Amino acid sequence: MGRYVVRRLLQMIPVFVGATLLIFLMVNVMGDPIAGLCGERACDPATAAQLKREFGLDKPLWQQYLTYMGNIFTGDFGTAFNGQPVTELMATSFPVTIRLTIVAILFEIVIGITLGVVTGLRRGRPVDTGVLLATLVVISVPTFVTGLLLQLLLGVQWGWIKPSVSPDATFGELIVPGLVLASVSLAYVTRLTRTSIAENKRSDYVRTAVAKGLPRRRIITRHLLRNSLIPVVTFIGTDIGALMGGAIVTERIFNIHGVGYQLYQGIVRQNTQTVVGFVTVLVLVFLVANLLVDLLYAVLDPRIRYA
Repeated sequence: MGRYVVRRLLQMIPVFVGATLLIFLMVNVMGDPIAGLCGERACDPATAAQLKREFGLDKPLWQQYLTYMGNIFTGDFGTAFNGQPVTELMATSFPVTIRLTIVAILFEIVIGITLGVVTGLRRGRPVDTGVLLATLVVISVPTFVTGLLLQLLLGVQWGWIKPSVSPDATFGELIVPGLVLASVSLAYVTRLTRTSIAENKRSDYVRTAVAKGLPRRRIITRHLLRNSLIPVVTFIGTDIGALMGGAIVTERIFNIHGVGYQLYQGIVRQNTQTVVGFVTVLVLVFLVANLLVDLLYAVLDPRIRYA
């Protein structure tokens, strides 16, 4: 197991370098950051040249990337165009998005897996049909429609929640935004769990456990569920990074100043340092989440061993 982890960590290095290089090139080649910094009125040549020198944009692109990667290892992600270090923006926004992601993941695990197990064990029955139709509706409706509808009903008309989240963004305030963020993924987890449970229910090891006279609850939890959760864990693991990076719509609807909000502001203002810095951290989140998912395989299925 130890050698496998070391090998995977070494494999993550070229993936990280390639991903950050691609992001850096896309952000810096598309558009003119100085034009975005000056606003609607174009900067005069002298001011533009001074700003380029100040932010290091007058150097060749390859040299800018090498400088950026060198600064990353010292914890320096650059400075935003407003003069604030990107690390300060990360310190205020990432905790909020992490709390939002935790709420969303809990909804996926508790509601999604529970509904998937229930429908998988009762495949073809009315409850199965009803849940399938409900998940299909959730997948079909865009997230911004779901968010605006819940905000209007629960926040404006019924007054059960605040229409916008406070700057503290406590777990209680993030329940509805977390449900909105997790709605589509929750539907996929439900359908994926249902399919996996229904297929493994006909497996030989389940029939053997039934023939031995084991209790139904033990058969489901110790045998059927553990093997059926492998594809579900894969989806949830990769979904962690997607939720953190894809929360732009949800955070805009509920006025949450998290990662999605900062990415939106950085894209609109063409703030390359902010966008590249935040996406670099999200790449690390994706890589670490995939590594943890691979290690969980051995926990769920004892037959899986890593050399």
